[in-house]
Amino acid sequence: MPHPYHPIIYVRGFAATSGEIEDAVADPYMGFNLGSTKTRTAWTGDLKRFYFESPVIRLMCDYEYQDVIEAGDDIVTTDKPNNAVPYRCIVIHRYYEDASEAFSDGNSRPIEHFARRLGQLILRLRQRICENPKNEVTPEDFRVYLVAHSMGGLVCRAFMQNPELGDASARAAVDKLFTYATPHNGIDLRIVNNVPGWRALGDVTNFNRKRMAGYLGLPEGTDDVSEIKGFPAERVFNLVGTNPKDYPVLGGVSAWAAGDASDGLVRIEKATTFGHASDGRRVTSPRAHINRSHSGHYGIVNSEEGYQNLTRFLFGQIRFDGRLDIDDITLPAAVEKQFKAGKTVRASYQFEVVASVRGCHWDIHRRTRREHSAIFRTYDQLFAPSPSSDKRPPDRDQSPHLFSIFLDRKFSHSSRKSVSFAFELSVVVPDYEVDGFLFLDRHYEGATIYRETILLEAFPDSRTRSGWRVCYGFQSKTPNLARRKARGDVFTDSAGSGVVFSLPISQSQRPGLSGALRISARPWNTEPR
Repeated sequence: MPHPYHPIIYVRGFAATSGEIEDAVADPYMGFNLGSTKTRTAWTGDLKRFYFESPVIRLMCDYEYQDVIEAGDDIVTTDKPNNAVPYRCIVIHRYYEDASEAFSDGNSRPIEHFARRLGQLILRLRQRICENPKNEVTPEDFRVYLVAHSMGGLVCRAFMQNPELGDASARAAVDKLFTYATPHNGIDLRIVNNVPGWRALGDVTNFNRKRMAGYLGLPEGTDDVSEIKGFPAERVFNLVGTNPKDYPVLGGVSAWAAGDASDGLVRIEKATTFGHASDGRRVTSPRAHINRSHSGHYGIVNSEEGYQNLTRFLFGQIRFDGRLDIDDITLPAAVEKQFKAGKTVRASYQFEVVASVRGCHWDIHRRTRREHSAIFRTYDQLFAPSPSSDKRPPDRDQSPHLFSIFLDRKFSHSSRKSVSFAFELSVVVPDYEVDGFLFLDRHYEGATIYRETILLEAFPDSRTRSGWRVCYGFQSKTPNLARRKARGDVFTDSAGSGVVFSLPISQSQRPGLSGALRISARPWNTEPR
């Protein structure tokens, strides 16, 4: 079996009107074929065009995937002789054809119907692939990837989580789920929290959390419906958009209603999932943030950043996760003086992280303050109260999760056989509040407590237990080189085995901080699930 290049099923997002449904079904790829043309600054300083051909074409060119359209027929759903379905194929779940006037009765269908149809499509695809002797795949070996945009991710979750909405063997065939801009915990707007469940709103009620809990198979009354059940949360990737201003729907009204910290429709904090390990420990799904809107010319699906996250999650060989453990944060001297005088001092901190892979011009992950996507923590969140001491201990549960990065050896360094990425970490100087008033003495907007770029490079090494040797470097000390070998401890958790190591960081000046970057590296795609 050609692991990890399993069949891909794409599930599109929500169509609000009958006209949008007809537009959707008129497109054989349901939007997965849409690209974009943008400008970027070349090394000469000139502006040049950058063409992103679309996920469909790039998967065909880069990974030799094939579509399943032949002589105008979908060879998965038809039974014509000699129509052999290749294993490395892209299939579109055309669920809106059931609600189309062109192909059906034009009546709306509930999301449960779309979820059941997804399970049927998986079983049909398995049958057709196993019928092709060139694939050398048995039904037990067959695996499939689900890739979904917006409401399509909820269709996938309903099928995967709710045992009443499909066959168990179809669910067992799902290896990974990748979601673009899915409202995993519903849609909240400025004028109303939680889209109402009024029947008059039609299919918009699919994003009401009470309605979502029902079709996702979660207990009645569940407040946070972003929980993944019945499927490993670490095998679900959430790509989160952070650019609302370029979302064109309703002439910008949707972007205004969703707010700045959104993609124009889905708020950033609503676009991620979590689950629980067998021991009850909370497991957050891997995710990345990119400065793209929910759809449109600057949309999240038709973006180079989205494609690179997609392919590395599906096909990559190593996963990195980073957290920032803070041991102490000091106050500016003027604020410290006020604190020692008995005044109440409050502060909150914003953590910026921008990650890129070696040799490319785009960011694979980006969370910044000016794009309203930086990680936010108050002092009280970072440090737990201590009844026996004035010194408050750090709360490791609140350590900011900086990134989940997947790397693919297909793009490794030709001579070193390594894969590499870098991330810039910035801790922004906060606004201090003293006795309820902002303290702006000697405050400079945009200043940082800490800023550094860290490079990580991984080399295949069969002598190590993890199968990888990891090196690191600080850009300020060894520019563009990761020379120091990372030494850490082997661990095993619900996502597998790996190695975890710490890189001490500090800024002794006031305000300053001390702590460590806690980074884990583990093999990925070693075998099918």
